[in-house]
Amino acid sequence: MGEKPPVILTIAGFDPSSGAGITADVKTIAAHGCYGVACITALTVQSTSGVRRVEPVDPALIRDTLEELDADLDIAAVHIGMLGSSKVVKAVADFLEVADKSGNTSAKRRPARLSNIVLDPILKSSSGADLLDSAGTRVLAERLIPLADVITPNTDETAVLTGLRVNDLDTMREAAAKLHQMGASAVVITGGDLEKAIDLLSYRSSKGTQQEVFKAERQRSTSTHGTGCAFATSMACHLALDRGLAEATLLSKTYVGAAIANAQILGKGTGPVHHLYRMTQQRRATSTSGE
Repeated sequence: MGEKPPVILTIAGFDPSSGAGITADVKTIAAHGCYGVACITALTVQSTSGVRRVEPVDPALIRDTLEELDADLDIAAVHIGMLGSSKVVKAVADFLEVADKSGNTSAKRRPARLSNIVLDPILKSSSGADLLDSAGTRVLAERLIPLADVITPNTDETAVLTGLRVNDLDTMREAAAKLHQMGASAVVITGGDLEKAIDLLSYRSSKGTQQEVFKAERQRSTSTHGTGCAFATSMACHLALDRGLAEATLLSKTYVGAAIANAQILGKGTGPVHHLYRMTQQRRATSTSGE
């Protein structure tokens, strides 16, 4: 029998077009050689043309699902994506929090059994539909940001969370400092929508706040649906594989770039990235070697 793969738990919404959300996350996890398990937070009616409807799942069902998975499996990393409502945000935060052993319920800590928590604070769809209301955004900021090992907002999400305009590297640095003040231990602000695809990693260490910049040429493509989900889920996989924050950021950025470059044209709107492009490359290589 082979070595057991790391188990990655993704907590996110269901996108029936499979460009983003739970099904895209599971594809990304498989592409990294890990095993994906999932808790659906919301059902959506959407396609490559946009989001038409969002129906959050009953928070009690979410709580029961998370507790069942946690009791059964050794979870190596957690990815948190679309949550859909303030009640769902609270249910996920409740799962991640436990009362301090001293009995002081006001003091919260994350259970030692859960680590490598990656929070992708999804607030709107790429088509502009609201995916989390203002109350949910406040709860996310107050409760989930301090619980995450790393958060991966894009520039628009960063602006909403911090109240700062984010449009270049200098404003990214300013916003990262604000997110640290809000309790974030590590932040990757993704700037794929900027003219230069700059990502900023900012994290706290014994030496103070450390920052690294990752640059790439922006790809002109109509197949970019799900890039944020793919990046955050890839981060969770690499952290589960014991890679450091800087290496995980670089490898995740490279993965998303390749998934865009190898995307197949699907749908009438913004198509999905090719999460499993490596399988296509392997088939081509096998076919070529067999000739």
